[in-house]
Amino acid sequence: MHDYLVRATGAQGRVRVLVARTTDLVDDARRRHGLSATATAALGRALTGAALLGATLKGAQTVTLRVAGDGPLGGIVADADASGHVRGYARNGAVELPPRADGKLDVSGAVGSSGYLHVVRDLGLKQPYAGSCRLVSGEIAADLAAYFRRSEQIPSAVGLGVLVGPGGRVRGAGGYLLQLLPGRQMSPALQPPPGADDELARGLEDNVNALGGVSRWVAASVTPEQLARRLLGASPRILGRQPLAFACRCSPEKVRELVAAIGPGELDDAVASGEGVELCCRFCGTKYHYTAGELARVLAGAREAPPSGDGDDGDGDGKGQITPA
Repeated sequence: MHDYLVRATGAQGRVRVLVARTTDLVDDARRRHGLSATATAALGRALTGAALLGATLKGAQTVTLRVAGDGPLGGIVADADASGHVRGYARNGAVELPPRADGKLDVSGAVGSSGYLHVVRDLGLKQPYAGSCRLVSGEIAADLAAYFRRSEQIPSAVGLGVLVGPGGRVRGAGGYLLQLLPGRQMSPALQPPPGADDELARGLEDNVNALGGVSRWVAASVTPEQLARRLLGASPRILGRQPLAFACRCSPEKVRELVAAIGPGELDDAVASGEGVELCCRFCGTKYHYTAGELARVLAGAREAPPSGDGDDGDGDGKGQITPA
């Protein structure tokens, strides 16, 4: 079974549910970044959360989650687009902590329970839409649910899980976003009676509690469609299915633009020494090596090129995403 996500509704369109299997893409991130088990669980949850939010977008829109906690992991960045491409990194991915008393990985201890969760949606407008809320646990799923309640006023249940097996390999990863949609316009014949939404919310909460951790269901080959049915307590109306994969937007062309933007002042020594320079994408770990000769040619072109305004190409791949190795 490959990674994918389903979009579905229930209760006559009053409930939206998104369910994702992300086992392969989380394991891909683990291998690319050389993550510890605890860091794999933390980044995997953030990547899955980004994938779920990405499924609410369209076209070229993107969403970025940034978890800025006070734990030794040092922060997490994950982003996704509307096509199911997901990428991200943990700042200190080698951090490992002892398991909790219940035997589970200590994600909260690694992330920290003090800090903020930031959500930035680039909807193709002049300015991206940004929101944030304080971390409530550092477990990421509860923090994302709190964000929806506080910043977007949408009652939401979020489940994110990563099951790491012996040797660090990811055995199962996935998640869900279950939302009670407010204020839907219906004909009088279809309007729920007073108090029906409260009853529906209690039923959904019971289903969430009965489901428990999502990663073990995914590891047991339970499909996103089956999980959606368990969450809704009835057959969902499937609106669409979407493949998911770890995929980065970096490229040799974009790195060349970055090298040119750095300018001769910082790179002349690398040219003069004959050693060149190696740059590494923080999101995917891909390394780009430029010899001294290649650097000289790029810098010569940069000196000849006319000014290009503020230097922002509008695609969100700014200087901060690629750093010297």
